[in-house]
Amino acid sequence: MTDPSRFGVYGGRFVPETLMAALEELEQGFRTIVPGNEFREEMKYYLHEYAGRKTPLTFCRNVSRDFGCRVYLKREDLLHSGAHKLNNALGQALLAKFMGKHRLIAETGAGQHGVATAIAGAVLGMQVDVYMGEEDIRRQGLNVSRMKMLGARVLPVSSGSRTLKDAINEALRDWVTNVATTHYLIGSVVGPHPFPTMVRDFQTVIGNETRDQVMEKEGRLPDAIVACVGGGSNAIGIFTPFLGEDTRLFGAEAGGEGPEGRHGATLCRGRPGVLHGTYTYLIQDAFGQILESHSISAGLDYPGVGPEHSFLRDSGRVSYHPVTDREALDAFLYLSRSEGIIPALESAHAVSLAEKVASGLEKDDVLVINLSGRGDKDVAQVASMTGDLL
Repeated sequence: MTDPSRFGVYGGRFVPETLMAALEELEQGFRTIVPGNEFREEMKYYLHEYAGRKTPLTFCRNVSRDFGCRVYLKREDLLHSGAHKLNNALGQALLAKFMGKHRLIAETGAGQHGVATAIAGAVLGMQVDVYMGEEDIRRQGLNVSRMKMLGARVLPVSSGSRTLKDAINEALRDWVTNVATTHYLIGSVVGPHPFPTMVRDFQTVIGNETRDQVMEKEGRLPDAIVACVGGGSNAIGIFTPFLGEDTRLFGAEAGGEGPEGRHGATLCRGRPGVLHGTYTYLIQDAFGQILESHSISAGLDYPGVGPEHSFLRDSGRVSYHPVTDREALDAFLYLSRSEGIIPALESAHAVSLAEKVASGLEKDDVLVINLSGRGDKDVAQVASMTGDLL
């Protein structure tokens, strides 16, 4: 019998006993409430009338000319809040409300998930507390201000590397203490079961739309799809409806400073272990101690990855590749100047990898890049790094 908590050997629940009841309650709610008509109608309203789905599939004439194939962007940057994170935040927050919870807690790196959770809490009338590493607060001042304006409390985390990993640790501690009233709204396909499955299912709307849109525009499925991978929610969201097809799938990891430097390329340079309640690929030393990750993009600065991505890596169905900080920065500026679209630094990793993928495609082949978020949050950081004035 297949274990629903596992993707091959990966996944599972490696948590304190104090959290098992909450996870079982959440799984039961996910299995019974989400398929129901009342939930589905509410979710449809919030995704379509409120958040702005469907997001466009934009044909890029200039990038297509430069890359030598037909290039489309799946425009999650145009979703309300500016990133794909809202798909999952609305889904989990609505589920939590149906389950009788009145408080949401979340972790955030780039701030996009924190903003999405704050939006969901505001529109659904729920209290929101967001844990964020002090280093990420420094890098992502705009999103910190947005969360506060939306009514959320931003709780700084000063331990460890002061980034996403440490924010998750603090959020888990909070949840253990407040499980009766609080839902921990995890932002990616990480953590203990059922989070990887639940987040994936809420994000699969990206791939389902992409499939319909590319069939309408091209009359066939794409030859290749590229998405960035930190925890991996935007990537698994667009990949899932294509896993049974011939479409080639590529994940861009945070190559950071390169092969000899700091990085966040978990699948390319890590090995399996347990972190944040799940068995998956991790960046760790010979003794199993988690090492600090690094990326120019706060959203990819995480030493783990979703367990389903680990399974897809081992099976060979998805090909994962590191993209350095420098390559991502170049891609950020390239897309901004060639198409007038400023991508998030996370998404810029996918743009960079897509150029390499395109070198192996023909002129009429179709390449889709999942533009998971917009780059407003990164403008000040990029300007300071390039020496330009705002």
